[in-house]
Amino acid sequence: MIKAFQKDDNLLRDIEEARRDQSGFHLWWLGQSGFLIQWCNRHILIDPYLSDSLTVKYANTGKQHIRMTELVIKPEKLDFIDVVTSSHNHTDHLDGATLIPLLNVNPELEIVVPRANKKFVAERLQIIPERLICLNEGEQCQLESGIKIFGIPAAHNKLEKDDLGNCHFMGYIFQFGNYTIYHSGDTIWCEEAIEALRPFSIDVAILPINGDKPERRVAGNLNAEEAVRMAKIINARWLIPCHYHMFSFNTVDPDDFINIAREAHQGIEVLKCGARLTIK
Repeated sequence: MIKAFQKDDNLLRDIEEARRDQSGFHLWWLGQSGFLIQWCNRHILIDPYLSDSLTVKYANTGKQHIRMTELVIKPEKLDFIDVVTSSHNHTDHLDGATLIPLLNVNPELEIVVPRANKKFVAERLQIIPERLICLNEGEQCQLESGIKIFGIPAAHNKLEKDDLGNCHFMGYIFQFGNYTIYHSGDTIWCEEAIEALRPFSIDVAILPINGDKPERRVAGNLNAEEAVRMAKIINARWLIPCHYHMFSFNTVDPDDFINIAREAHQGIEVLKCGARLTIK
């Protein structure tokens, strides 16, 4: 089991301490594709998976989800979240065992999801559909917290839309203050996403690097080379890799990513689970 850089009360103390520095923003990797962003005492939680629901679900099957990195924090301890987003309906990005406890301790929580998934999300979270803020590609919303979110298409493993043309898989642009953050969600190479990103000046791109291998029997993602190439094309100042070191059957060695990024002269930050990155 990979130990977290910090977890539980130590992580909470670090989040509280970061509030004193509002000259930039702070970001923590919470495992898999989950991130916490803090800006001016506002908190955005992206695709959190903070349970062992998939390990339990697949325990007695031929596709066991064996956890590699220890759980960094229980969701009920995060009682200060303003916004949570889900990029798509897969459990490691829309986890009822994470989001229902999170809603219980954050009753005013703003929840952003793809419009195509509205009914599914409401049923999984046991809330009314009207409780959700829904986006499609090319749409944006201005939240009460002062954060603006834009919908970006994603392909996992293909661009999949409902009968009304709404994307089932999406990434998001987050804008606050002078900063622009892109979180792709799960995606393979997607020209439509790259075109949608061209108008933005991206400070930080968060992209998966676990790749697409049919023998895993799950939908795939960008590999390390593709993630670096995409970051270069969209002119991302910093690239943060994700979607590895959670489940033993679906991971890669981040050292390969580091070597590829260095050769490409792409700025990167490779975080340990629970570690903080401060951008000013």
